[in-house]
Amino acid sequence: MSSADAPLTRDRILAAAEDVIRRFGPAKANVVDVARALGVSHAAVYRHVATKAELRDLVVGRWAEATMPPLRAIAAKPGPAQQRLRRLFDALIAVKRRRASQDPELFAAYRTLAADAQSVATAHVEELIGLAAMVIRSGVKEGTFRTVDPVAAGRAVLFATSRFHHPAHAAEWADPAIDAAYNDVWRLLMDGLCVAKPLGE
Repeated sequence: MSSADAPLTRDRILAAAEDVIRRFGPAKANVVDVARALGVSHAAVYRHVATKAELRDLVVGRWAEATMPPLRAIAAKPGPAQQRLRRLFDALIAVKRRRASQDPELFAAYRTLAADAQSVATAHVEELIGLAAMVIRSGVKEGTFRTVDPVAAGRAVLFATSRFHHPAHAAEWADPAIDAAYNDVWRLLMDGLCVAKPLGE
């Protein structure tokens, strides 16, 4: 069976939508153009995706979901919380930079589409905050971090580091000083979050 003869599924529609967006830009994230790319009627696509807005939400959701498995694994893995929190944000930064360099057309389109998919983008941010909170909560329990609200602290760390992983700042990531700036921000964050050691330790 050729790919053209394969059953029409939501995954196949989303893969085609990504390809259309990659080649022609986010304005082509609509049912008619995706149906044309698949060689099917738009009615066939509408049986799986009800509206253009839903299609865009699904594309953004698929893109965001692809970044999450390694981050979830880091947050769930046992070990010292301070090192896990740094690994979590290092991995978040690495995956965003990799996608920006390997698939720049889709990465740029994602920024535009995410603005119209607020509920999906918000859910993605909330999961990132939740992963950070999970690690911070364990750090409070082990005595590494101060007694803080883990969710509020996770949100603060995510927003304080946004220059290094938020797609809106992608043009800045080529700056040779970006990693040094990240390290400086991280030290300040840890100075505020970590329990102060007694003098002499």
